[in-house]
Amino acid sequence: MERPSKAGLAVKGAILLGVSLLVIYPFVGVIGTSLSTETDIAKAGGFVLLPSAPRLDAYRAIFEGGTVTRALLVSVLVTGIGTLASLAATIGMAYGLSRREVTGSRAILVVALFTMLFNPGIIAGFLTVQQLGLLNTFAALVLPSLVSAFNLVVLRSFFMNLPNELMESARMDGAGDLRILVRIVLPLSKAVIAVIALFYAVAYWNAFFNALLYLDDTEKWPLPMILRMFVLQGRTLESLGGAAEAPAPVQAIQMAVLVVAVVPILIVYPFLQRYFTKGVLTGAIKG
Repeated sequence: MERPSKAGLAVKGAILLGVSLLVIYPFVGVIGTSLSTETDIAKAGGFVLLPSAPRLDAYRAIFEGGTVTRALLVSVLVTGIGTLASLAATIGMAYGLSRREVTGSRAILVVALFTMLFNPGIIAGFLTVQQLGLLNTFAALVLPSLVSAFNLVVLRSFFMNLPNELMESARMDGAGDLRILVRIVLPLSKAVIAVIALFYAVAYWNAFFNALLYLDDTEKWPLPMILRMFVLQGRTLESLGGAAEAPAPVQAIQMAVLVVAVVPILIVYPFLQRYFTKGVLTGAIKG
């Protein structure tokens, strides 16, 4: 391969810098606005990049009332338990469907793929959750979206590409399917499982629609629901159970809630980045 010219490197660098600035600019503005005073926000027209006197009043206001703190704990709980449950269900189904000797695996796979094309609809989903007695429970935030057909297909394809000789050798040594899955398949699938886990975690963390449909108790609302009610619908801290008189501007409080909702995923992603890069390339090259 020829080495790129200096002009080519300069063009690539300029494009990369421009794209990076477009991505970073709104996030810096959100953080800056959350730290701003009423005067700074008024001067900047509601979007502050560099506040003249950064203050934490907005963050103090959203955490003092307890509403955001409770919603944050609910989101952490639902995301953690939901991700583990979804991984367990997806890995078990994917491994079973990847074994050609399993009776009915093709029919089950067709049913799973069918769900990618056709959605049962809101009313049917609500009636199902209602009949199962899951309304106003945290299980309603997890069970309706326990298994993603897309993640199932990706994981099944990866399992099918693993060397079958390893499984046959383990069976000759007396290992059962559970032991083969735990001791052979999972250690070889760390990268793709990390990617699937990230997909599930992000989906559970950002989900608010299930809470909107199935939860009437505001104390069980996750953080995305609080973010939606406060930022999009203009609800006040007082109406959400927070402080009666917020010591910070409304725009600063809105941006502070947004930062609290975004930062946890940004903290987790760097730890999974190397697995994510490897996992998304898995299967792209054979041989």
